[in-house]
Amino acid sequence: MTSSLSYKADSEFEATNQVGNTVAIDMHAQDEKKDQSPMDLMLSAVAACAAVDVVSMIKKKRRTFVDLKAETTGERADTHPKKFTKIHIKYFITSPDLTEKEAEKVIDLAVNNYCSVASSLDPAIDLTHSFEIIR
Repeated sequence: MTSSLSYKADSEFEATNQVGNTVAIDMHAQDEKKDQSPMDLMLSAVAACAAVDVVSMIKKKRRTFVDLKAETTGERADTHPKKFTKIHIKYFITSPDLTEKEAEKVIDLAVNNYCSVASSLDPAIDLTHSFEIIR
């Protein structure tokens, strides 16, 4: 895997992966923000990484999968480097026949066993998850 970064303007960059996919990144204040910051991208990455496995496992269980959304929140230290101290992912899974027990199991496995992004995070980060099943 490789990634290259290009300067676009003050506090604005573009990252490109090995096959040419790009993502715009900015470090502007919240009221001037056009794109995600690197810390925003970390929250998005951990939720998306686990979501791939959540969807796959639901389908392997032969449950009806309709949709998945996630909301990820992070708390950061007050002092530099202001790293994440807590990350919580809440998944909203639309399925008419997925049970609470099945959802808990697949999300736990996805986040704690299969997600390479979660596994790459500092172990001191309190990484938690929850879910809601939408019928």
